[in-house]
Amino acid sequence: MSSLTRRTLLLAGVAGVTAFSVTASARPSDPFTLGVASGDPAPDGVVLWTRLAVEPLADDGLGGMPARPIEVAWQVAEDERFTRIVQRGSTTARPEEAHSVHVELVGLDPGREYFYRFKALNHLSRTGRTRTAPSPGSLQVPLTMAFASCAQYEHGYFTAYRRLAEDEPDLVLHLGDYTYEYESGIHVAPSGNVRHVEGPTTTTLADYRRRQAQYKTDPDLQLAHAVAPWSVIWDDHEIDNNWAGMLPDKPQPDFPARRAAAIQAYYENMPLRRSPRLYRRIGWGSLATFHMLDTRQYRTDQACGDGLQLCPERLEPERTMLGAAQEDWLFDGFRGSRARWDVLGQQVFFSQYDYIPGEVDKFLLDAWDGYVADRDRVVAGFADVRNPIVLTGDVHAAWGAEVKERWNDPSSKTLATELVTTSITAGGDGSEEYAETPLWLRENPHVKYFNNRRGYTLTRFTPDELRTDFRGVDYVTRPGSPVSTKASFVVEDGKPGLNEQ
Repeated sequence: MSSLTRRTLLLAGVAGVTAFSVTASARPSDPFTLGVASGDPAPDGVVLWTRLAVEPLADDGLGGMPARPIEVAWQVAEDERFTRIVQRGSTTARPEEAHSVHVELVGLDPGREYFYRFKALNHLSRTGRTRTAPSPGSLQVPLTMAFASCAQYEHGYFTAYRRLAEDEPDLVLHLGDYTYEYESGIHVAPSGNVRHVEGPTTTTLADYRRRQAQYKTDPDLQLAHAVAPWSVIWDDHEIDNNWAGMLPDKPQPDFPARRAAAIQAYYENMPLRRSPRLYRRIGWGSLATFHMLDTRQYRTDQACGDGLQLCPERLEPERTMLGAAQEDWLFDGFRGSRARWDVLGQQVFFSQYDYIPGEVDKFLLDAWDGYVADRDRVVAGFADVRNPIVLTGDVHAAWGAEVKERWNDPSSKTLATELVTTSITAGGDGSEEYAETPLWLRENPHVKYFNNRRGYTLTRFTPDELRTDFRGVDYVTRPGSPVSTKASFVVEDGKPGLNEQ
């Protein structure tokens, strides 16, 4: 079947009927309203996900499902018509996990495309496409990877997810703020909100389950999940704005219980392996290793009460973004790496950035600028890898920066490259730049690019180079925007830094 036909099938959400039929008898409502997803590919397998919900926005967060286990069958095939099925099985969707399903596949062939689907309550899910990672040691298989962050449902339509899907990446990284916690009308875009969310600000397990479900009902997001495996990491808004460890941004009752509820709902709604921790590595042969970091759960509290300010406390050596155990894990991974490209998938702005032009310096203390000693340790660790790349979300704009020995000295040695993706919707339509952009860039000469449109970032890894396309949509306040490449850069093997194309 041609790629165009395959793409048409995926865009239409076709489930196929061969060897997995549905009878014509009276059926309950469709339980697959939240779509399907896959994630965290390995050379021999991948995680398949779905969650049953006949009423996705039910107040109790349980999707209108009965309070009993439901059997869910699954199939994996080499073709989208399911004429060459390679694995099949069944699992149980349990009410205590909101009838979510996580199938951790093994025994697949490395470096190839597969198709999957589910059946439950006499209904078929849509078909999803996934891919296993190449075999260990494989270098010559290129990788097309898209990464995204910050999808505020109220601020706009998720057209950028659809355009990302149409680019047909092999892998998608989501770097946080997959959902936002606010009740409708609290977090307002500059041009106003164009959609609304159901329910109060999320604090309970039912709240978080319902918010995750509302996002998953969006057809553009469902499509993006269905075309490729994802590797996800949270930031703050999946739980609470600017939380740090066990501390909320603002005083509130029983934040640890709120955090635990959000974490449970996050797992239930993401294609994740069952694991006691979120930070992990995704290998793509010997071409790339993705070190997915958790910059929220183990950090010390933000310095000087957080915010944008000049703060001597940010320089204290004991301040940590990653925590001791995650740091050790990261540095062990650096020392043992044989990858051509070592990539940090993380949330907040890594490079130093002075937001105030002139003699007074002010830094964003929720970002790595508030954890300077920890950043210095990570930068020192870059010496153990061949090509260090930092991927970032959070800041609702696209940036390209060079990590320097001395951040404000353009002539100092470039040690790594940072690529920052814009938001999917957060901030509304945006603009090409701000009036202050030229002043900011002069103040921060290591920053080579800025754009304030919504969108995502598309990358292509080969042994010789990493190409980056910053992709932007014209608007999000109404659906259907076209997408265009705002700028392209290349990082050459062994030569950190951005080369504009």
